[in-house]
Amino acid sequence: MFNLNLLKKNVTTLESPDIHRIDLDGREIILVGTAHVSQKSVELVHEVIETEQPDSVCVELDEKRFESLSQKDRWQNLDIKEIIRKKQLSTLMVNLTLASYQKKLGDQLGVLPGSELLEAAKTAQAHNIPISLCDRDVRVTLRRAWKKTSIFKKGYLLASLFASLFDNTKIDEEKLDELKDSDALSELLNEMGEALPEIKQVLIDERDTFLAEKIKATTGQKLVAIVGAGHIQGIKQAIAEDRSSLMDDINTIPKVSPLWKIAGWLIPLLIIGSIGYIGWNKGLMEAGANITYWILANGIPSALGALVAFAHPFTIISAFVAAPITSLTPVIGAGYVCAFVQAMMQPPIVREFETAMEDMGSLKKWWQNRLLKVFLAFILPGIGSMVGTWIGGVEIVKNLF
Repeated sequence: MFNLNLLKKNVTTLESPDIHRIDLDGREIILVGTAHVSQKSVELVHEVIETEQPDSVCVELDEKRFESLSQKDRWQNLDIKEIIRKKQLSTLMVNLTLASYQKKLGDQLGVLPGSELLEAAKTAQAHNIPISLCDRDVRVTLRRAWKKTSIFKKGYLLASLFASLFDNTKIDEEKLDELKDSDALSELLNEMGEALPEIKQVLIDERDTFLAEKIKATTGQKLVAIVGAGHIQGIKQAIAEDRSSLMDDINTIPKVSPLWKIAGWLIPLLIIGSIGYIGWNKGLMEAGANITYWILANGIPSALGALVAFAHPFTIISAFVAAPITSLTPVIGAGYVCAFVQAMMQPPIVREFETAMEDMGSLKKWWQNRLLKVFLAFILPGIGSMVGTWIGGVEIVKNLF
């Protein structure tokens, strides 16, 4: 068990309710709680590092998020087709949704989201102080959150994220005092109430443990750690304990249950088996009629989805062709096929990547920004294909009798 005591402040030490000093077996850890859209937090972070001159600076960032904050030309290197090919489009959408929500808060206050984290890195680099990126990979966090959410609550989660895009609540520096009870991710959770406790466990509790263990593993006798204020209490508790044995588990994406894999193939096998049975008992003409119904039942709703998205004509054709086929395999969905074709035919330009976070808050601009149109070409044909699968599947099974 670690010896955990709050250090007594002396007259030369910075004092603030957002600064928390911990003595960990002779090492000094200075936790600085911030709001990710606060100019006051930016100034506080700079002052703490300048004054304390620590051996290392820990920040609540992973490598991907650090790159997105620090590299101004990051959009020029982003290959949307490669993202689709790797089936990471949904992750990009969620990241942009969260960033869009946070940017709206920052725009009202005149500070970019995560500016205090970037300021921590810049100030540390100016003084040749090593930087430690202590947060868990955001992709692991999002995938763990998704997999731990029940199928019934997944819809609630997606609806809440989508609604946040069009939330025009005004905020000022005074309101930030309330926001400091949560960081960028937990902020949305608080608005959802207690409906998703499993998500809170992934986004907050697990990251408290991860951040604490990474901070403790950082070299140096004196450390400054810049984290969202909502993590402070959890990190202080986690630092007082040895949770290193939990790290492998919370940094792993849970494997898909074999039952889900079986269920993923069950519908295709049921459809194919039903058509085969109909052909055997009622003749090839009847089997052909059911195949035609399956093609139309899947292809038309999926193509309509692409049409509603104002997708490229080739994307609409691809939706009609792909949906009846992809519905018979859980390996790839019609949405990914359509998104890839849309990105090929009307590739987004750099400016549209740069304005995507802002454009997300306008329903009209979803049909104007070509990156967001790729998202629409992913979502709407996919929904159409799902609807078509149930319509076609029910009709074919009924024809068995």
